[in-house]
Amino acid sequence: MAAGIRVSRFCLFSYREELGKIMKYRKYGNVGFDVSALGFGCMRFPMKQEDGVSKIDDSLAIPMLRHAIDNGVNYVDTAYVYGGGQSEITLGKALRDGYREKVKIATKMTPRIVESESDFDMMLEKSLERLGVDYIDFYLFHGMDKSKLQKTKQFKLIEKLDAALGRGLIKYAGFSFHDDYDCFMECMNMYDNWCMVQLLFNYMCKDHQAGERGLKYAADKGLAVVVMEPLYGGKLANLIPQAVEVLDGADKPRTAVQWALDWVWNYPEVSSVLSGMRTMREVEENLAYAGRSEAGSMTDGDLRRIDKVKDIINGSELVPCTACGYCETCPSGVDIPRNFAAYNESGKYGLNTGLELYSHIDAGARADKCVSCGVCEEKCPQKIAIGEEMPKVAKYME
Repeated sequence: MAAGIRVSRFCLFSYREELGKIMKYRKYGNVGFDVSALGFGCMRFPMKQEDGVSKIDDSLAIPMLRHAIDNGVNYVDTAYVYGGGQSEITLGKALRDGYREKVKIATKMTPRIVESESDFDMMLEKSLERLGVDYIDFYLFHGMDKSKLQKTKQFKLIEKLDAALGRGLIKYAGFSFHDDYDCFMECMNMYDNWCMVQLLFNYMCKDHQAGERGLKYAADKGLAVVVMEPLYGGKLANLIPQAVEVLDGADKPRTAVQWALDWVWNYPEVSSVLSGMRTMREVEENLAYAGRSEAGSMTDGDLRRIDKVKDIINGSELVPCTACGYCETCPSGVDIPRNFAAYNESGKYGLNTGLELYSHIDAGARADKCVSCGVCEEKCPQKIAIGEEMPKVAKYME
């Protein structure tokens, strides 16, 4: 999570001083547990290269985790697949020396890689071994969507979950989610003993995936709601200048990061907000923000500013591409929707965000391979002059 912003009134607070504030806690659904407003997400630990292999840098990650716990964080979240399993191992090391007793652990099994009913037991046993614990507090089905929902039914994973609960290997069950609202409701209704859900939620995604509707529905049912991606994968940490100008006019100075976090914490239905922190500075900053967090703390004026920022960001698309896919039979092999998506992300969130997306496009499918033949333009419902725009994308990205 990035710190600071390049304008005068987005002051950087004295984080060491702010750490004197007490961590804020919220109800974790009907479990009877008060959870820290800030949870530690263990997906983005600092990395190092060792013998040409990328590995988690335990010398940095473990002190970060323990520092967060020493200052009130009592909820840590990881998954079977994070870091190829390294995340659970690093977390297990951090929780030695009495730290296990100070936190609740959430980890996730991955229906995507399940090929038999025995895979559930294999993943659970491996997670327990990596973490070095006898039981897991909150065990989640990871990233539920329509395809994973089908695998859950096919391989009777709910029955496996119930059995693990009965054996005391896990204390509570939940799921994280990435699909539309109808799929969310199907997941909610497939099991009576969910205690929590983990949702993508930020001010750019209020109506995306499960969204605000899903958040409030789950909370009304007594489930804890843990929020992931409050910064939209870091996009809301460094805003374009027009958006910064809007937020800079507020009476209360906040960094871009704090605006995004406070918007989520403003919802009383939110139990905890996960942050995947990469540095000790980010840990300290987020502890300070969490110490000042309150449901209902944003004024009507604050919320209007956020709405204006959303409009600015949404209006910063450079090409009106809707990714309908009609142009996907490009004779030159250009992935037109993905190139435009990267270009538009640059307009919304800055060049670095666009370049990250662009770097994942195969070299043979990038914008510079466009020959402006016009075949795609005949199919485009938005009537985009693709042959003119693709060279602009290539020049901008290259």
